[in-house]
Order: sequence, then structure tokens, then C-alpha cells
Amino acid sequence: MSLATIARELCAEVERLHFGPPVAYVYNPLRYARAAHESYLRRYGAGEKEVVLLGMNPGPFGMAQTGVPFGDVATVRDWLRIDRPVGAPERQHPKRPVLGLGCPRVEVSGARLWGWARARFGTPERFFARFFVANYCPLCFMHRSGANLTPDKLPAKEREPLLGACDRALRRTVALLRPQYVVGVGAFAAGRAAACLAGLDVRVSTVLHPSPASPRANRGWQEAAEAELRAAGIDL
Repeated sequence: MSLATIARELCAEVERLHFGPPVAYVYNPLRYARAAHESYLRRYGAGEKEVVLLGMNPGPFGMAQTGVPFGDVATVRDWLRIDRPVGAPERQHPKRPVLGLGCPRVEVSGARLWGWARARFGTPERFFARFFVANYCPLCFMHRSGANLTPDKLPAKEREPLLGACDRALRRTVALLRPQYVVGVGAFAAGRAAACLAGLDVRVSTVLHPSPASPRANRGWQEAAEAELRAAGIDL
């Protein structure tokens, strides 16, 4: 079992699911950005990790564009040095085209998270020697307007099969990477990790999500996140 195998199996599982209103568009970067995503997994996912940072699902200007969790374009290109071709979903919202590394928009959450990793550790190799960054759910959901929809907003009959597939993939990822800590970036990811990893020898905690919609994050996300990591027992 490898991270790429886990991702391919999850991709196949979620593609069998169906989503109705309010979901109008579903982007699956595990499919159309597979080359970039698997490049990330091969380069930075080898070996055991001390900490897995777990996001919720792709943002329209992050992983949906680059195939990398929290994948702000500039970070993926210039710091992570991943430059692989990215295709496009079959149906795209006209306001949310997938442009890959040509996307001009900044993914603020990703710029903050990876900016912290760069400031704290310097090189990707030093960061990934201890940490790995993953998303719980691989799908990006959009309203007809183009607004982002998060998995927790889906109707229960559609949400539960999705959570089941994502739970199985997370358990396989944890079994492979054998982290001491799984840290949910935001309450949703932490809650899912706590639920599906119950009984395993791993400590689950949370850090503030770096979203610009969060007043706390806007007042100093790096400082808040580091305080929460240290409180969880993670030595920085």
C-alpha cells in the first residue's frame, strides 16, 4: 500500500457518489490533477511522519488548481517545486476555471499554512521529515453561483457515504505514515479524525483554520497555530 494507491482508491470511491442541490459542480483533483498530486505524494510522503496536518477539502484556488492540499500556486511552484500538468474537470463553473499553475488567485489559507512551514523549517525537506499535509475529503463542491460548499453542508444521505470513503482513506493513511499526532486544521477535520481514528495509538488535536474569513486567523494565524501545536505536545 502506498499513498498513491490510497488516493487512487479514494478517487474511484468518491466518483461513484452522486450529489444534488445545493451542489451544482464537483471538482475531483485526484482525477484531473493526478500527476501533480502523486508527484507531491512521492516527493514528500515517503517514510513515517510525526505529525499529519489534516485539512477539510480542496479550495477552488488551492488544491482544485494544483492537486496539492492547501496548494497555493506560488508555494507549489516555488517552494514545493511541483510543476506537473493539470487537466480540468468535465464540468467547470465559468467563474471557477481550473488554470493550474497559471491561476492568478492567491489561496490565502494555503499561503498562510505553507508560509508558516517555510518560515519555521526553511526547506520542504526539513518540514516533511516530521510533517505531512493531507486533506480529509478530496472533492471541491460549488453552488450554482460558484460559492464554495463544504462537506458538512451536504444533505445527510449524500454526506454519510462520502464520510465513509474518506474515513477509510484516512485510516489507511495513518496506518502507513504511523504519526504520533493528527492535527485537524479547523474543527471539521479534527472532528472527523477523532471519530474515525478512535482506539488507535494516535493523538488528535486541532489548530485554528487559516481562512481569511476567521478574524482570529487574520490577527496572527502563525502565532495562534504554533501555540496550539505546542499545547498538543508537538515540539517546534
